[in-house]
Amino acid sequence: MAKMKRLIFKVNNLEKNYGSISALNLKKLDIHPGTIYGIVGNVGSGKSTLLNILAGAEKESSGTVLYEDNTYKKSWFGKIQAPDDIFYTKNLSLNTPNSSISSFITDKFGKKKNIIKNRYFKDGSFKNLWSRNIKNISKGELNWLGMILAFEADPRVLLIDDYSVYFNSKMEKDFRSKITSMNRTLGTTIILSSPTDREIKHFASVLIFLDHGHIWKIRPGISRGNNKNQKNDRNNRNRNRSRNRRRSPKR
Repeated sequence: MAKMKRLIFKVNNLEKNYGSISALNLKKLDIHPGTIYGIVGNVGSGKSTLLNILAGAEKESSGTVLYEDNTYKKSWFGKIQAPDDIFYTKNLSLNTPNSSISSFITDKFGKKKNIIKNRYFKDGSFKNLWSRNIKNISKGELNWLGMILAFEADPRVLLIDDYSVYFNSKMEKDFRSKITSMNRTLGTTIILSSPTDREIKHFASVLIFLDHGHIWKIRPGISRGNNKNQKNDRNNRNRNRSRNRRRSPKR
């Protein structure tokens, strides 16, 4: 019997309250490795709160959140210490340095900076970012920078809040291409939040819809159906090839 893969996140009876206001109330949520998830909901649905808790940026009021079957460690003064292999793009905005992107990349990657420049800033929607100050870029551009850091750091989990909210259509297309490549090539588990499923339904395998802190619907994305169709097409082609071999006269 094949051994089941360990869940990345396992959430049970999760509640998050701000005073008398209930922001999140989830009975159960399982996040599987190597999958792209879309968390969809309007403002106040709890999607950002959920990502904050998964990233270790906030503590739940009650319930349990397990990362690979383990609870998050805490520092001696009670602060949550999230695992290093979880990358949350929102954390970058909270610690934005006052420097140009080129200087920031140089400090992070040293001699590898030219490779990074050619890989992410040579063309496309973000080619003019290289010389700009990080303090002056948009939240969408900051998400792009966070994605670069995540891609190069190869985390197990990438969390992106408010995906595509600050993108135009060209920026979104470029960003989508990079993160889907990251998922395919590195096996990264990616969780994105968005107010609508307009963009993410095309590449997320699972869509989770939140409303007032509750899950009201979970369904597969379009990409999951396409993957199944592609697999069926491959199976049909293989069967046809086998039939043709059997029918071919021996020489």
